[in-house]
Amino acid sequence: MDGILLAATEVVGKLGESDQQHLVWARELQAMSFVFHIPLVAFGIAFPAIVVFMEGLYLRTGKAHYRALAKRWSKVMITLFAVGVVTGTILSFEFGLLWPNFMATWGDVFGLAFGLEGFSFFIEAIFIAIYVYGWDRIPARTHIMLGIPIIITGITGSLTVIAVNGWMNHPVGFDLSSSGVVSNVRPWEALFNDFFWHELAHMYFAGYMVCGFLVAGVYAFAWLRGQRSAYVRAGMLVPLTVACLASPMQVVLGDWAGRTVAEKQPVKLATFEGLPKTEAGAPFHILGWYEKSTQQVKWAIEIPDLLSILADHDPHGVVQGLDSVPANDRPGPINVVRYAFQTMIGIGTLLAAMGVFYAAVWWRKRRPPRSKWFYRLVVAAGPMALVAMIAGWVTTEVGRQPWVVYQIMRVENAVTDAGGLPIAFFAALAIYLSLAVTVFWLLRRLARNPPEVEVPGPVEAS
Repeated sequence: MDGILLAATEVVGKLGESDQQHLVWARELQAMSFVFHIPLVAFGIAFPAIVVFMEGLYLRTGKAHYRALAKRWSKVMITLFAVGVVTGTILSFEFGLLWPNFMATWGDVFGLAFGLEGFSFFIEAIFIAIYVYGWDRIPARTHIMLGIPIIITGITGSLTVIAVNGWMNHPVGFDLSSSGVVSNVRPWEALFNDFFWHELAHMYFAGYMVCGFLVAGVYAFAWLRGQRSAYVRAGMLVPLTVACLASPMQVVLGDWAGRTVAEKQPVKLATFEGLPKTEAGAPFHILGWYEKSTQQVKWAIEIPDLLSILADHDPHGVVQGLDSVPANDRPGPINVVRYAFQTMIGIGTLLAAMGVFYAAVWWRKRRPPRSKWFYRLVVAAGPMALVAMIAGWVTTEVGRQPWVVYQIMRVENAVTDAGGLPIAFFAALAIYLSLAVTVFWLLRRLARNPPEVEVPGPVEAS
């Protein structure tokens, strides 16, 4: 790795000199596409498992409301999958159109990951169609088995994309000459880089949190309006239990991710805090504003030694500051990274506490909480979890700047010099807004149908 970085210092700037006129537009367009696509990834990871689990409850108990929920959720699943195909296709085009030097230089290194992602996508598309249209046409036990490939491909498809992002943060699996030529590509080493494992675990549990809280929130809203049927109760408690089990795990996984960043990308960690100089016993500032002119965080609540504890589990640990690299190698929008990081850990801590409270009530009283305030929080938890997940991606992507491939290729050396990006931005925005309105209309129309539409016979009596 050190050899690669040494070679990189000689070739930075030789990998392509692009017109910078539309760099900001390219970054904004890419960021907007990720914001629309990431929630669909969360549902692709977690929702098939929840749907199949609900169908399994039906096969075990024979209660009609479990089958009604599984069947209805499978329609939601295929709707979101279809939208994900559109947004994922747009993202694929953007990689090539917005970042041609990045794709041309490194395509051989991470091409295996994108190939596996495409293979997973085709298998998932086949089985999700059979699963949704197989209700009432395929024997029940055969039908539930068809859900297993959807669960697996939902994992493997996103796994390979996460691997590429991990590689961008920790580029390995190739040799780089002083002239910028990539050779001796080792795709499996690139795929399973040092950032792969913690990013994978962090994203997967985030997927279960986002999906679980959002689905539970819909039924919690109905619960607060007085709908106390078995259908609403199961629709709320199953995804809520999944999300509440995943939430505390995110604290552990976040600690793992933070210590890896401290070791491999210390400047990114310094950006989380706005730490100007390397020091032992580094503090952590809550809120406040980083002033670039004075390199200080002002109007903040300072907690002594906390950043050292987060980085090393040692209050006297040494944390590298922004001064450890030249000024032009530091992320520019430090306050964006700081607030994204604090938003992620603030919401994550609240949801983890909610998960612990929910589990404690179940353990002590063998029932869920009864307070209306808890279910009001459940309604809010879905959007909050979604905000936390997006904030997490802003933290890792903006915090890696100015590198698109860490310490090897700068963003300005990867961007296209083509014009027309403002038009592409607003065209993509129009597509995304149209998709959002269409999906909302479809899901609202689906939700208005009574559960008896999904199964023969009365559901409430179950």
